[in-house]
Amino acid sequence: MVIDLSPFYGTTTPFDRLFETLWPSMAISQRSVAYPPVNIGEDDANLYVRCEIPGMAIADLDLTLTDSSLVIKGERKVERGKYYRQERPTGVFQRVVNISAGISREAVTATMRDGLLEVVLPKANESRPQKISIEAV
Repeated sequence: MVIDLSPFYGTTTPFDRLFETLWPSMAISQRSVAYPPVNIGEDDANLYVRCEIPGMAIADLDLTLTDSSLVIKGERKVERGKYYRQERPTGVFQRVVNISAGISREAVTATMRDGLLEVVLPKANESRPQKISIEAV
């Protein structure tokens, strides 16, 4: 038995439910938050994309690097059973991370551990910060 102690969380109006019935891929509950959540960071040598995808198999993910973006695609399969509440989204998802720095494509790595996908995008030498010496005149 599931007891939900937050009855007002995620409440929808009859119009919201009709909209979700007609266009399930644009469900109100899934439109407000991008999925999967992504953190993007960098240091002098690399760009880092970290993506939370718990319970996903590597075989259900697809990473593509283009000249200007990293595309993360996947599909979270629907689990069987009757639900009293379902907050984890299911179905096909895609996140596109725009990249403005030059990347050393041959050195890109991706690892997955404990539901966290980490993609390391090494910056090309021309994109790395360069010290400029100052001469006294």
